[in-house]
Amino acid sequence: MPRTALTQDEIAAFRTRAVDVAMRLFADHGYEGVTLRTIAAELGVSPMTPYRYFQGKDDIVESVRVLAYERFADASEAAVAGIDDPLDRLRALGHGIARFALEQPHAYRHMFELAQPGTPPPPGQIEEAGRGWAVLRAAIVDAMALGRLAGDPDTVAHLFWAGLHGLLALHLAHKLVIGRTLDDLLDPLLDGLTRGHTPAPPERNL
Repeated sequence: MPRTALTQDEIAAFRTRAVDVAMRLFADHGYEGVTLRTIAAELGVSPMTPYRYFQGKDDIVESVRVLAYERFADASEAAVAGIDDPLDRLRALGHGIARFALEQPHAYRHMFELAQPGTPPPPGQIEEAGRGWAVLRAAIVDAMALGRLAGDPDTVAHLFWAGLHGLLALHLAHKLVIGRTLDDLLDPLLDGLTRGHTPAPPERNL
């Protein structure tokens, strides 16, 4: 009996469910520790079912990577929506990224912790990564245009990113155990990063 053709909605629904499951499994076990059979078992389907929706494991890996960056970009844009002041945007973005890391730790680990496969990133990942980066860089560029931050915008953006990620990575790895928590440190970190790039006041002639 011929197999019933899948509708586009059915394909999209299964792919979304499979990618969510794969994202969690990859984050827990690494890319090498998960097979299509593992994913199929977690989904409760036959070992061959994923091949109706994906070309193979590499296709799922790429889909997971794109989805992680897409969700991060969405969260970044949502965090700063409607905020005009660029320094307020930076603070809101810091809190938004922290929420993303706490609420979607598997996606966050795919972006910043898991060693990426040796293949080039898929175009969708590059596009979504650029969208997320643009939120941070725009706030810094706008603050510099108003004279409230100084320096090279890409360098400052990288330092904000590195500082925030370092704190979140320590929290997710359960390493903040010496009397300070993420809640204790997030605002002081954002304040310190901002102050470190505030323009020096003009020298006064005596």
